[in-house]
Amino acid sequence: MAVDVSVLYVLAFGGSIVALLFALLSALKVLRQDSGNEAMRQIASAIREGAVAYLNRQYRTVAVITVVLAVVIAVALKSYILAGAFVFGAILSALAGYIGMMVSVRANVRTAQAATRSLKDAFSVAFTGGAVTGFAVAGLGLLGVSALYLLLKDPNLLIGFGFGASLISLFARVGGGIYTKGADVGADLVGKVEKNIPEDDPRNPAVIADNVGDNVGDCAGMAADLFESYTVTIIAAMLLAWTAFGSGSMNELVLPLVLGAVAIIASVIGSLFVKTASPEGIWPALNRGIMVSAVLSAAGFFIVNKMMFAHYRYFVAAVIGLAVTVVIGYVTEYYTAANKKPVRQIAESARTGPATVIIVGLAKGMESTLVPVIAIVAGAFLAFTFGGGFYGVAIAATAMLAMTAIIVAVDAYGPITDNAGGIAEMSKMPESVRKITDPLDAVGNTTKAVTKGFAIGSAGLAALSLFAAYGDITKLDVINIFDAKVVVGLFVGGLLPFLFSSLTMRAVGRAATGMVEEVRRQFREIPGLMNGKAKPDYARCVDISTKAAIRELMLPGIIAVAAPLIIGFLLGPEALGGLLAGAIATGLLLAITMTTGGAAWDNAKKFIEAGNLGGKGSDAHKAAVVGDTVGDPFKDTSGPALNPLIKVLNMIALLAAGLIVSYHLF
Repeated sequence: MAVDVSVLYVLAFGGSIVALLFALLSALKVLRQDSGNEAMRQIASAIREGAVAYLNRQYRTVAVITVVLAVVIAVALKSYILAGAFVFGAILSALAGYIGMMVSVRANVRTAQAATRSLKDAFSVAFTGGAVTGFAVAGLGLLGVSALYLLLKDPNLLIGFGFGASLISLFARVGGGIYTKGADVGADLVGKVEKNIPEDDPRNPAVIADNVGDNVGDCAGMAADLFESYTVTIIAAMLLAWTAFGSGSMNELVLPLVLGAVAIIASVIGSLFVKTASPEGIWPALNRGIMVSAVLSAAGFFIVNKMMFAHYRYFVAAVIGLAVTVVIGYVTEYYTAANKKPVRQIAESARTGPATVIIVGLAKGMESTLVPVIAIVAGAFLAFTFGGGFYGVAIAATAMLAMTAIIVAVDAYGPITDNAGGIAEMSKMPESVRKITDPLDAVGNTTKAVTKGFAIGSAGLAALSLFAAYGDITKLDVINIFDAKVVVGLFVGGLLPFLFSSLTMRAVGRAATGMVEEVRRQFREIPGLMNGKAKPDYARCVDISTKAAIRELMLPGIIAVAAPLIIGFLLGPEALGGLLAGAIATGLLLAITMTTGGAAWDNAKKFIEAGNLGGKGSDAHKAAVVGDTVGDPFKDTSGPALNPLIKVLNMIALLAAGLIVSYHLF
C-alpha cells in the first residue's frame, strides 16, 4: 500500500518534537513549584553541585575516549561520515542524561515541599520531574535517528550513531553505578549498622554523596541506557529492512521511526492518567500510565500498519513486543514489591541472620529469570514466525522500546522521591512529611526494578535483531557450534558478563571501603558529630565517590570494546558470532538475576523498617541491611550495566564486520 514517504517523515519528526515540547513544559511546571525553606534549598544545592561536578568530570573523561575512537573509526574504516555519526550519537546520549539529571536535582526539593501540602501534590511533582527525563530521551533519540537517516539515506551509516550511544551508555551506567553504590553501601554500613542512626540522617557524612549517586546513577545513567536501547533497536530494524527489502521499500525502512512517533503520542496521553491521592494508589497510578500508553500505542500501530501495508504481519509483531513488555513488568513487580510473597519470604529469612537473607535473596533472583526469559524467547519465536522473520523480531523489539518515554518517566520518579525523603530528613521537616515521602520512595524501588527489567528484556530482543543484522553483513547463514573457533567464541562471550560483573562489583567494594573508612574517621575525629553539635564534611565523601567512579569505569569499558575485536580478528566472523550468542544468553540471565534480586533485598529491608518483624534496630533489620548492601551493586551497578555491555559488543561487531571478514588471522 503506497503512502507518501514525506508524510511518514513528518510523522517521525513530529513525534520527536511533541516529546521534546512535552519535556520542556514538564520542566517548566516543576520549576514553578515552591522550593521550600532555606535549609531545604541548601541541602538540595549541595546535591545538585555534587551531581553536576561528577557528570561534568565523567563527560570530560569520556570525551577524550570518544575523540580517540572517532579518529580510529575514520582511519580504519575510511569513513569520516561514520566517525561523525559516532560523535553525534555520543553527544545526544550524553545530552539526554544531562537534561534529565538537571531537572531531577531540582524536582527533589520541590517534591519534599509539596509533601507539606499533600501526597497528591508530591506525587504529581515527582512524576512530572521524571517525565522530563523520559520524554527527552525518546524525543532526542527519535530526532537524532530520523535526521541522520534523512541526511545520509543509508542505514549502515547509522551504525556509528548507535555505537556512540552505546559507548556513553556503558560509561554512564558503570560510572554512575559505582558512584551511587559506593556511597550508599558506605553510608549504610556505618550509619545504620554501626551507629544505629536513620537513613538520610544529616550526621552521616556520606548522606549527600548517597543522594548525589541517586541522580548520576538512576537518572543520568538510566537515561543514557534507554537512549541507547531505543536508538540501537530502531537502527537494527532499519538495517534488517535495508538488507531484506532494499532501498525500494521505504515503508519497511521508515516503519520503526513511525512506531516511535506513535508511541510518544500515546505516552503523552498515558502520562495524564498518572494521578493518585493515597499511598496504596501510587504504583497502580504509575502502572495505569504504562497500560494506557501500551493500549493506545497498539491502536496507533494498527492504524499505521493499515495505512502502510496490505497485510498485518508487522502489527502482530508489534503487539507481541508490547505483550512482552507487560509480562516483564508484572513479573518484576511481583518479585520486588513489598506486599508480594518473594519479598516477604526474604524478610522472614532475616529472623535467622544475614546468611539466610543472602541465600533466599539469591534464590529469588535466580527464580525470577524463568518467566521473563520464556516471554522473551516466546515473543521472538512468535514474531519471527508470524511477523515476517527477523525483521518481525526487530519490529517487536522496536514496539517494546517505543514505550521508552513513559517507562523512563516512571523510573526517573524513583531518584526524585528518594532524594525528597533525604531532604526532608536532613532539613528536619515534620514527621507528617516523611509519612508522605516514605511511601513515595518505597514504590520508587519497585519502579526502578520494573524499568531495569524492561531495559534488560528489551535488550534481549534488540540483541537478537542486532545479531541478525551482523549475520546479514557478514553473510553468515549458519554458525557451526562444532567448529572449535565458534566454541572458543561462545565460551568467551559467555564469560564476559561474569568478568564484567566481577570488575564492577569489586569497584563498588573498593569505593565503599574508602567511604566506610572516611565516615568512621569523621565520627571518630569530629567532636560533637554524633550528638548533632558539629557538621560533617560532606564534600570529602562526594570527592571520594567521584574519584572512585572515574577511576574504575575505564577497565570494564576497554574490555567491552576490545574483546569482540580480538576474537574477530583472531578467529574470524563465525567465532565472533559465537561470542555474541554467548554474551546475549548469559548476560540476559545474569542481569535479571542481579537487578530483581537486589531490588527484592532492598524492599525486604524496607518491609521490616515499616514496623514488621521487630522493626528498625532489631536483629532481623540488621540482617536485612546486610542483604540490602549486597543487593545494592547487584541492582544498581553490575546488573543494569550488562544491558549496554551486550549492545556495545554487538555494535562493535557490526562496525568491524567488513574488516573482520577480510583480515581475520585464522
